[in-house]
Amino acid sequence: MAGNVTATRTATEERVYRIGEVSRLADLKPFVLRYWQEEFPMLAPTKDDAGRRVYSQEDVDMVFRIKRLLYDEGFTIAGARRHLREKGGADDTFQRGGNHGSDGAGQLLSRKMLLDLRDTLRAFLTLLERR
Repeated sequence: MAGNVTATRTATEERVYRIGEVSRLADLKPFVLRYWQEEFPMLAPTKDDAGRRVYSQEDVDMVFRIKRLLYDEGFTIAGARRHLREKGGADDTFQRGGNHGSDGAGQLLSRKMLLDLRDTLRAFLTLLERR
């Protein structure tokens, strides 16, 4: 039954994901997610009654933010942690974009918007595949 992954829901009917599902969604190994949980306090999956990690949609979104910072934007673990702590995990595209008239800022803004769009589309695709 290990291959049969089903979604679990909390009392408020909020969708939660098991670590294997998040691993497949984000294309990351489960040990990476467990490591990130130790390194990023803002990534805080809870445990179900059986002691398994369960991720809320906010946790899944945070995984994609962390992955983008580390893999796409070249942050170190410490730099990504600091960035998320300082910015509260929010998208700061417009704050860091600076002067929107310059080509460099416009390219940075476009790249970040595309990365966010990609992450959002992946999340929607996941939801559609589950139905």
